[in-house]
Amino acid sequence: MHKRKKRAILLILIGISLLLFAACGGDGTEEVTSVSPAETQAPSVETDVPTVEDTEEPAPVLIGDSLRGGLLYDKWWVPLGLDEPEGDHPLWASQTSNERSGKDTWRCKECHGWDYKGVDGAYGSGSHMTGFTGVIQFAGGDANEVVAALQGADHDFSMMGDQALIDLALFITEETVDYSTLIGEDKAALNTDTALGETLFQDTCASCHGPEGLAINFKSTVSSPEYLSGLSGGNPWEFLHKARFGQPGEDGMPSVLDEGWSEEEQGALLAYAQSLPSENLVTQGGLMYDKWWAALGVDEPEGDNPLWATQDSNTRSGKDTWRCKECHGWDYMGVDGAYGSGSHMTGFAGVFSAADMSADEISSWMTGGENADHDFSAYLDDAAIDMFVAFLQEGMVDMSSFVNEDKSVNADASLGEALYEQACARCHGDDGQGINFGDEADPTYAGDVADSNPWETFHKAANGQPGEYMTSGFNMGWSIEDIFNIVAYVQTLND
Repeated sequence: MHKRKKRAILLILIGISLLLFAACGGDGTEEVTSVSPAETQAPSVETDVPTVEDTEEPAPVLIGDSLRGGLLYDKWWVPLGLDEPEGDHPLWASQTSNERSGKDTWRCKECHGWDYKGVDGAYGSGSHMTGFTGVIQFAGGDANEVVAALQGADHDFSMMGDQALIDLALFITEETVDYSTLIGEDKAALNTDTALGETLFQDTCASCHGPEGLAINFKSTVSSPEYLSGLSGGNPWEFLHKARFGQPGEDGMPSVLDEGWSEEEQGALLAYAQSLPSENLVTQGGLMYDKWWAALGVDEPEGDNPLWATQDSNTRSGKDTWRCKECHGWDYMGVDGAYGSGSHMTGFAGVFSAADMSADEISSWMTGGENADHDFSAYLDDAAIDMFVAFLQEGMVDMSSFVNEDKSVNADASLGEALYEQACARCHGDDGQGINFGDEADPTYAGDVADSNPWETFHKAANGQPGEYMTSGFNMGWSIEDIFNIVAYVQTLND
């Protein structure tokens, strides 16, 4: 029997005994003193013993992965392997300040901010403002309440699955922090220990982002690139969130929380990232040497390049005639190199000698000053021309000593394999067949391109692919020999 119930019954019996004793007058020599009911009434069983109705079941203890929940706070459908949500989130119609639509409206961060404060934080103004509250109010709270909120009528995320809801709720209650201890009002890191940050960055981040944080451009265009410096300076809250939890869909990116980094170390990493360079004009110009419109994120040029009519050996037309490489070759040697014969031959000279020109001379060539039919000024602004100048002066490589007449490469494929696995395999696959450059009927993979055009493979491995999030080898700090080692390895993928 429950102890409280036993005690209550015992008190009732004692109370009855006292009343009987008082009624009988004891030994008959003492005056009976009246006793008020309040003084004699035993504690009520009804009020002191909890009834079934008064007893609440304790909230279940939720078991899950709060770090995975941090990934779900971003594009939750990516780590879950689900299709992108269609249409706008039901709550989106209740605000008009944020003009985004579709899948972006389903990202937790789009309503509640990378700082978790919603309208009371960084998203309290600007194009991301929605007016919705943050989630930091639930920090340290009951994750069951968050799960219930994620299953609300207009806030229903049950399509994520029960475990995902638990993981997201645990992230919100256990991992959200007030970043004001790490980030000042001017977005600068409050911890200025860049020496510690450099050590942490080079040991953990540089293998993918490069020693200067320039290997991956998050915006994929060169007109307004966003490397680590730009991200950490412009949105330090997003930078810290992704450093702490990782990037959805990038399983190789570590979580510094999983690595056990302290708040001091996280702040030092932010400080170092904000000190990194924000651009590399050489590799950005290298991207423009290919499809410059894709690199800039602008409309394709229409019609043929005016100079195209002066040759008749290359029968291509339209936008392809505006690609620098189509006239001057992937080896930069024009008619004196790989495009000296075959279907790509135009008879135009190469640009390799432009490395000895001044910036003004190159600019004059790009704007029609040297040849009126070689005028790109209608398409390229001064910043874009500066990128071309940097590439032509510093980015071209004499490939003649590396590529043999049969297109094999004088390099060490075994050394190239490790670099390929580090930076290329996550997109191109271990076997080089992750991306098909042809079509289903006639597939073309990385190995095919390397076999037929090692110069193109080198150029793109060094500079990247226009309009894509392709790693730049030069921005990884790789040498010319390193990149040719990769080309040699990619050629083996067809063996």
